[in-house]
Amino acid sequence: MEKINLRARFEKSGRAVFISHLDLMRTMQRALKRSKIPVWYTEGFNPHIYLNFPLALSLGVTGRSEFMDFAVTERTAFETLRDRLNREMPEGLRILDIFEPLNENKDVGFADYRIDFHSGADPKETLSMLEKMLSEEKIEVDKRSKSKGTVKTDIKPHIDVMSAEPLGEALRVLIRLPAGLKMNINAGVFTDAFADYSKIKFTKICAECTKILCTDGQDFK
Repeated sequence: MEKINLRARFEKSGRAVFISHLDLMRTMQRALKRSKIPVWYTEGFNPHIYLNFPLALSLGVTGRSEFMDFAVTERTAFETLRDRLNREMPEGLRILDIFEPLNENKDVGFADYRIDFHSGADPKETLSMLEKMLSEEKIEVDKRSKSKGTVKTDIKPHIDVMSAEPLGEALRVLIRLPAGLKMNINAGVFTDAFADYSKIKFTKICAECTKILCTDGQDFK
């Protein structure tokens, strides 16, 4: 049986941001089944739909350009596959396009985020606190490791703040963080570190993953 590897780029927003990664996989499997797409199943005693996500999105974070790998057994127009899948998607999940993968999952190196910090404080004061944190010699956080448990990790060398400016009553930060196999720092690690350092009681923190990039800085495809 022919196996044609495909990659779907999708958006996860609204209420769907509170779907866990495990539930996201189940949701996608159900959508693939309902769509009647000739999807490829793994072989063996317990066949199941092949699915792989190059990078898992943290709970509560909006994803504007996420990826899911799957396979089909018949060649079908990408637009047809996209439309059939979208008819089965719940609110907040939308397939943007489908194509044959160019990069391997191990090529993932970075993720870009847009983060809005809301509080009762003047956003200029929030910006000042962010600049102060970034000027520190280290920014240490408790990070979980499968082999070592919870360890103190200095994330400062891995933070690339591309811009930070007041936007209305919020402070908007555009930041690039490492992602993938070698080093993975999600948006929550950064926002928690800033909240702990600044002691600002944020009323709301809105985080969006806007782009996933390869280790060479090129767009992941």
